[in-house]
Amino acid sequence: MDADTGRGADGERSAAGDAEAVHAEGAARAPQEPGPSTGIVVGHDGSADADQALRVALDLATDLSVPVTIVRAWSIDTAPRPANWEFGYVSSFSDYADAVTARLVADAQAAVAGHPHVTVEYRVALGGPAKALIEVSTGSRMLVVGSRGRGGLAGMLLGSVSEQCVRHADCPVLVVPPRPKRS
Repeated sequence: MDADTGRGADGERSAAGDAEAVHAEGAARAPQEPGPSTGIVVGHDGSADADQALRVALDLATDLSVPVTIVRAWSIDTAPRPANWEFGYVSSFSDYADAVTARLVADAQAAVAGHPHVTVEYRVALGGPAKALIEVSTGSRMLVVGSRGRGGLAGMLLGSVSEQCVRHADCPVLVVPPRPKRS
């Protein structure tokens, strides 16, 4: 079977491709390469809080004349369906990664368009968001993350990406608070 197309020697789709295979292929890949050392890395999960963090990162990058690397972590459960998705068949790792990248570019398009002089790179990583952000931000000028405002017991039980980044990143971390809700 061809790992990229999921088709056997006869050209037919195989059900042999499954979520475990996608995760195994992702796990076999090398850790994320760090972003540019002069640049800003920002996490984006598609939420409004991530949009706010992205706008802040792009504003800072404009002021500092540095590039921005936008990172999205994903899992088989959170990834959009690839274009070649069919019921009963799990697409390849690269198909899922391409679908996640396309969604990330679409989600960030409005904010990025408002900062035409900033060089932007998009990265997607199969796995946990904190690990991906820490790997990509290694040696960077700054890591920017949003905050969903979970605190207290919920924050401790669920874990916090921003808290893990603050503790473990080797560059400065800016945690952008959620916008106040208007009443």
